[in-house]
Order: sequence, then structure tokens, then C-alpha cells
Amino acid sequence: MAAGRIFAITGASGVLGAAVARAAAAGGARVALIDYAPSAAVVDELGPETFFQGNVDLTDAVAAGAAIDAVADRFGGLDALVNVAGGFRWETLEAGSWETWPAMFRMNVLTATNASRAAIPHLKRSGSGRIVNIGANGAVKAAMGMGAYAASKAGVHKLTEALSEELKADGVTVNAVLPSIIDTPTNRADMPNADFSAWVAPQDLAAAILFLASGEARAITGALLPVVGRV
Repeated sequence: MAAGRIFAITGASGVLGAAVARAAAAGGARVALIDYAPSAAVVDELGPETFFQGNVDLTDAVAAGAAIDAVADRFGGLDALVNVAGGFRWETLEAGSWETWPAMFRMNVLTATNASRAAIPHLKRSGSGRIVNIGANGAVKAAMGMGAYAASKAGVHKLTEALSEELKADGVTVNAVLPSIIDTPTNRADMPNADFSAWVAPQDLAAAILFLASGEARAITGALLPVVGRV
């Protein structure tokens, strides 16, 4: 599904971003990794076709544009953008900070917006351009302490729907996956008594993302796909 395609993956230093990068590279894609962090351990696992850009602030539209353009310049185009970059914060409204709300918007909505805007011209030229965003099942029905996070991810859902309508005549699809709890070391540490086997393995979520980013998914756009394991 990925052979010969050019992928840009944001948030590549995290568990999910790394899983998507591994899966795309294993499928024969040329992979560009973009992250706010200065380095990503997964780079050492991947082949010479990997292109890493660190210290990129995707909340800055100019920086996002420069990073995406650098991918297209390096590989001669862009076929798929996977917007993994984002953040999470649990706090109640009463005890929390007002700053959490704009922070979650910047980390989850603005990063995807800026990267997508920069990618659009390149994806239109691809002939089978794809954008895959990371939403959240918790944004469908928010739990206590999830207000700011869920609101920002709901924004990602609506960005996905609106952008899919904007780009469908150009052959560019825009979809989102909505995971429940992803099985990561951080989540295990935060919830040590949970049944980890019910959570979503990063590689399983990556497989869903790669399908939506493939040429075979040309008939799917504007979808918000739940990937919830047994949660």
C-alpha cells in the first residue's frame, strides 16, 4: 500500500509517530519525519530514505510551511501527510488553568491545520494525495477532566470533515482515526491497574492510518474512523 509513496509524518518522536514511520518504511515508502523534538530514536531504525527535521514548531505557519516544502524538495513531491503531532492534558475546569484550553488548541488543531495547509499544493500534484489526522474517541463523549483535550480533538474532527469537502474535487482525501487508549509506556504508568490488552496497540493504529493514506483508500474521505480495541 505504501510502496513508492512519499510520507510526511509529524510527531515522529512519539510512540504513535514512530509506529507509523516504521510501518510506512517497511511498506516501501520514502518517509519524512517532522517533530518539535530535536531528535527521534526511530530515525536510527529506518533506512537511508528517511528524512528527519527536528526543532520544528508546527504551531508556527511559516515553520510548518518550510518543513513541508523541504520534504517535497528532498523527495520530489508528497503523497501523504499524517498529522500525529499533538498533546494531552487531564484537568478539571474548576481546578485547572484557563491556559490549558488555548494550549490544547495550538497543539492539536493548529499543528494539523498548518501542516495541512502547507501540504495541499503538493498533495494536489500527487494524483492520490492523502491527509490522515489523529482524532480521539474521547472527543465523541468527553469524560471528566477531558474538556480541553476533547474540545481540541473535536476541532480536529471538524477540520477533517471540512477539509475533505474542500479537497475532494482535487482527488485528495482527508480522514481521521479516533483511537481510545493507546498502549504506550506513559499510559501504562498513569493507569497501572488497567487491562492493557484491551487498549489499542500502536502498530494496529498505524495499520489503519496506512490504509487511509494508501491509493486503495481513494473512495474514503471525510471519515472519522473509531479504532478503539476493546475499550
